[in-house]
Amino acid sequence: MPLNRSFGALLRTRKLFRHSPSRLLVVPLDHSVADGPIASAAGLGRLVGELADNDVDAVVLHKGTLRHLDPEPFTRTSLIVHLSASTMHAPDPDAKYLVTDVENALRLGADAVSVHVNVGSASEARQLGDLAVVADACDRWNVPLLAMMYPRGPGIADSRDAALVLHVATLAADLGADLVKVPCPRSTADLADVVGGCPVPLIVAGGENTASDEELLDRVADMLDAGVTGLAMGRNIFQAPEPGKRARDVASLVHAERHTYPGSDLRLTAAKS
Repeated sequence: MPLNRSFGALLRTRKLFRHSPSRLLVVPLDHSVADGPIASAAGLGRLVGELADNDVDAVVLHKGTLRHLDPEPFTRTSLIVHLSASTMHAPDPDAKYLVTDVENALRLGADAVSVHVNVGSASEARQLGDLAVVADACDRWNVPLLAMMYPRGPGIADSRDAALVLHVATLAADLGADLVKVPCPRSTADLADVVGGCPVPLIVAGGENTASDEELLDRVADMLDAGVTGLAMGRNIFQAPEPGKRARDVASLVHAERHTYPGSDLRLTAAKS
């Protein structure tokens, strides 16, 4: 995070990076709005507890879900409140809408907020406007902003094209995001180029569901070796036979010192006046 952010923003960012000063494992659990329930209310509570117990840095949830969860696990993992929503049943599922705001997320105890933008969609202009408004609110309230940026829409032939992924990443940074989540390009070299071109910490989506632990962990290691700050891994963790074990295995790689690369320090110390 840039040194010109406030004490409050720096403090909240440090809370996100609770297991490593420069590496982040996020588990998105916001899929229930778009795709339907991922667990019962009781099951989701157990899942969040398992993730917190196995070194997941943060989980992403929608506002209403929090009413049904015990706050206790959030003493061990951070809360990112997701502000965007759409469903797979909509005429245009790529049209994301804001369903809450930064102030409400803070009232709920959020450590950060996230916004989803589909660049190339029919509603791109409105979604970019929403991102800019949220970024201004995050700056006003000193809240870290994770922008989930996807090349997705009628004119997008390949959502993993490296040039497109770099464009959406830098676009988010230009509009005020503190962290950016993007799809992973098709090669480690392409991913390294995206990391090198993005001025803010970059995390990559965990990708398609992978049954093999070995295959998944090899893929995670390749991403980390390309220099990413971390991963946002949902289905590959919460749909695993043992989500806690899968989370711990991935977290052990994400937080390992051997993946530290030159320039990875997030510079989370406030600048002296």
